[in-house]
Amino acid sequence: MIHRASSALLLVDVQPDFMPGGTLAVRDGDAILAPLVSLLSARRFSVVVATQDWHPPGHISFASRHAGRKPFDHISINGHDQGLCPDHCVMGTPGAALHPRLPEVMIDAIVRKGTHRDVDSYSGFRNNWDETGRRASTGLAGLLRERGVTDVHVSGLAREVCVKWTAEDAVELGFSTTVIWDLTRAVNPANDERVRLAFAKAGVRIAECREMMM
Repeated sequence: MIHRASSALLLVDVQPDFMPGGTLAVRDGDAILAPLVSLLSARRFSVVVATQDWHPPGHISFASRHAGRKPFDHISINGHDQGLCPDHCVMGTPGAALHPRLPEVMIDAIVRKGTHRDVDSYSGFRNNWDETGRRASTGLAGLLRERGVTDVHVSGLAREVCVKWTAEDAVELGFSTTVIWDLTRAVNPANDERVRLAFAKAGVRIAECREMMM
C-alpha cells in the first residue's frame, strides 16, 4: 500500500532520445508512456519528480569525443568503467526534452543530470565519479526530504542503467525504494535476472504498476 503523504514517483529519463527513433533508443521504451500517464492521473504520490539527461555538446559519454572510439565501447574515466554512447540528450534539443506525452502539469520538479561536460551521471541522485573520486549530489535527495518523502518509486529508462543506479542510490541515501518493473524497459532484457538479483541484494523492492493503483 502506498502512503501518499510520504511517497514520491521518480520518472527517470523519459525523453525522446531514449525512445524508438531516438539516438540512444531503448526497445519498446515508448510502451511505458500510457501506463505512466494513467498512474500520474491516479495521483497516488505526493511528489512527482522527473530526471532529465541534459548533456552539453562534447559530453564525456559521447563516443564522438574520443578519437578512435565508437558507440558502446567502454573506457575508464576517473578510474571507473564508462560506456560510450552516440550523442544524445544534448541540452536544448528536442531529443532531450521530457516526452511530450508526459503531462508536465502533474510533475512537481525536474532534476537535470549529466550537465557537466567531463562527468557523467547515471543516477538521478548523484553524478558519476569526478577526478577527485567524489560523486556530487544532483539535489534530488534534499528536494525529496524537504517534501517529507520517505518512500520512492522508480520508473523510466533504462532498467539496467539509470533506473538501477537511481534505485540503488535511493536505498543508500535512506529511502525505502521500489522499482515499478513494468514501467521500465531494458537496453538488453538478457540482463534482467542480474538486475533483479542486484536489487534484492541492495534492498530494492520490485513491484508492478497495478500494485501502485490499489
